[in-house]
Amino acid sequence: MTLRGAAIEAFKSSTLISWRSTGKQQQTIGDCIEKTGRSLHSGNQSTVRISPELAGTGRYFDFRSVLIPASIDFAEESPLCTTLRKDEHTVRTVEHLLSALEGSGVDNCRIEILNSTNNDTSVEIPIFDGSSREWVEAIDKVGLTVALDSNGRTCERLAPYLTQPVHVSKGDSVITAFPSNETSISYGINFPQVSDLSLQWFSSTFGTGLFYSKHIAPSRTFCIYEEVEKMRSAGLIKGGSAENAVVFSTSKGLLNPPLRSPEEPCRHKILDFIGDASLFARNGSQGLPVANIIAYKGGHALHAEFVRKLSGTS
Repeated sequence: MTLRGAAIEAFKSSTLISWRSTGKQQQTIGDCIEKTGRSLHSGNQSTVRISPELAGTGRYFDFRSVLIPASIDFAEESPLCTTLRKDEHTVRTVEHLLSALEGSGVDNCRIEILNSTNNDTSVEIPIFDGSSREWVEAIDKVGLTVALDSNGRTCERLAPYLTQPVHVSKGDSVITAFPSNETSISYGINFPQVSDLSLQWFSSTFGTGLFYSKHIAPSRTFCIYEEVEKMRSAGLIKGGSAENAVVFSTSKGLLNPPLRSPEEPCRHKILDFIGDASLFARNGSQGLPVANIIAYKGGHALHAEFVRKLSGTS
């Protein structure tokens, strides 16, 4: 079976997607990347090595020789992050790294977690400054190269084109997508208890990886100061600080200025969405669907529900 056939076969139950050639060959990174940093939720140090991979392999995590594909099939709901699980092994907070890989055009790679011990069953990707900028800069440093399969051949890069409207929602959170010949995303947030975060939107059209690296990758995650202790009591954001998040207060507004852009929180939501949508990829294909996508008050769980809807498993 050809790569194109394999990708179509993987989603044959879905009538919402048409897989089409992008006119490009699949890519991988030009050399290994290794980075160490503190993780957001556990607060532990974590070291990640990203290595080139063969065309048609896709993106996957290697956790103590347990291989976990970066696929919606292995995603599980977890608070404030995206987690991949295979058997008893989990990799948490994968969204920023996967967003950088998808946004930069890294179709195939192996992602190893290096500093786990024999007793570890869960690891977490470093948070760095709360954006995907450091990952993008590391990818730019080693560059991209055309990926070859085990027979030394190139493989075409496919993209999933939406063929009919899709809608998922939970309460007043919603994601709606319409067929289009280009990928555009409009994302809205509304935290009425914080004046700086009330009813804000950002819209963008994705033509090249340069747009992602300049306008999306630098956008940091954000939080509301008055909710921090509640999250920490729940065992979350133990590694969170003003160095890796934009912090807003209900009474004092932005506590650690300046913002990197006026709509930085909305742009970060798009960053998260791209990382979660990348889980739609198979066999080195593009994960982010070609569609006009409108999201309002979404989060990782709703992003995952959207991807499952596309794949016909929702």
